[in-house]
Amino acid sequence: MIQDPIAIVILLGSFVVLILMRTPIAFALGFSSIFTALYGDIDLMIIAQRMVNGMESIPLIAIPFFILAGQIMSEGQIAERLVNLASLFVGQIRGGLAMINCVDSMFFGGISGSAVADVSSLGSVMIPAMEKKGYTRQFAIALTVTTAVQAVLIPPSHNMIIYSMASGGTSIGRLFLAGALPGILLGLSLMVTSYILAVKYDFPREKWPGWKKAVTIFFEGFLSLGVAILIMGGIISGIFTASESAAVAVIYAFFLTFFLYRDIPLIRFGKILKDSVNTVSMVFLLIATSTAFAWIMTSQQVPQAIAGWLLSLSTNKYAILTLVNIFLLFVGMVMDMAPAIVICTPILLPVMKSIGIDPVHFGVILMFNLGIGLCTPPVGNALFVGCAVGKSTIEEVMPSLLICYVPMVVILFIITFFPEIAMLLPYWIMK
Repeated sequence: MIQDPIAIVILLGSFVVLILMRTPIAFALGFSSIFTALYGDIDLMIIAQRMVNGMESIPLIAIPFFILAGQIMSEGQIAERLVNLASLFVGQIRGGLAMINCVDSMFFGGISGSAVADVSSLGSVMIPAMEKKGYTRQFAIALTVTTAVQAVLIPPSHNMIIYSMASGGTSIGRLFLAGALPGILLGLSLMVTSYILAVKYDFPREKWPGWKKAVTIFFEGFLSLGVAILIMGGIISGIFTASESAAVAVIYAFFLTFFLYRDIPLIRFGKILKDSVNTVSMVFLLIATSTAFAWIMTSQQVPQAIAGWLLSLSTNKYAILTLVNIFLLFVGMVMDMAPAIVICTPILLPVMKSIGIDPVHFGVILMFNLGIGLCTPPVGNALFVGCAVGKSTIEEVMPSLLICYVPMVVILFIITFFPEIAMLLPYWIMK
């Protein structure tokens, strides 16, 4: 039972009003928490303490390093090398460029861990290239945006670290492993969709570059993928913690970009640091304010009330999972990923545990749903970036985007109802 319904009305009502007034979501979360605290006669120092506590989690140290490593490699020509590497594997299939778009997002997701970075880096390469080959600009944008969702599933995903903190310390290594197969399965489903369209509209294959050039492309692409290999290998083997592996990844990315490939001059490192600090600041501000917001909801027993309501609707495990997916898809449409993770985890995780869902499996379900939200208006950051890079409007892209939504939602429910897919690698590698 909610302790004070008026407090919740003030909390949620002021948040919605601020969002409608186009207030940045971090500030909307913070101000609505303050308004509720003032109504409930809660010392504002407690709100400040909760915000600070939300950022003091040790695993969160990895996030700045992961962001910096991804930023370093995004500034270089890593995206082009990964596109060339993907071309070796799938370029000769009908609709080769569309296939390449799916596979290079799989590769780049294992480096950046960010869907928005994926779209901005690969989109500038793939969207014009696909348009030249006869694909519509709108389909090229839609495919680039939706394949980027792999980045929030395939390790290293810094959003998995936020979930680990919000869930009370779920193993980051197990979360990373659990996201790998669902991310790959998502990519394969979009490849199947692309192939069907390629056959229907007779999209071309890509030319084989020749064995000599293929060896060079493979070597350079493999070195670029070394960041992901280093991170996962270090965590799984126990050599590194998640935070240590992230720091090592920065060193590797720095050496690869500035000394081995020499894609950009060292003087650009200052700008990279500045951009990384901007991103990290936004992420941590969102974590801080959403932690205060989530604390007020918890203190008002909102999670217990929602859990009780969901369980009262049905005792069927699959019905509850379906309702949770629908709810999370809606949340992803209206809220950024970091605050959505911090707020939704304490509300829904108890429900998931009560029906026998492993916290690691739920982490994947949560990431997948909110990842789809990145491609969905009105708050789809990946979609906005894709439209900006591709020089198109959301209205023009939506028909093509709807085609790509179908395999995404299908794979989401497969992952939800068949936990063995997500849990295979964690059980096999980290028993």
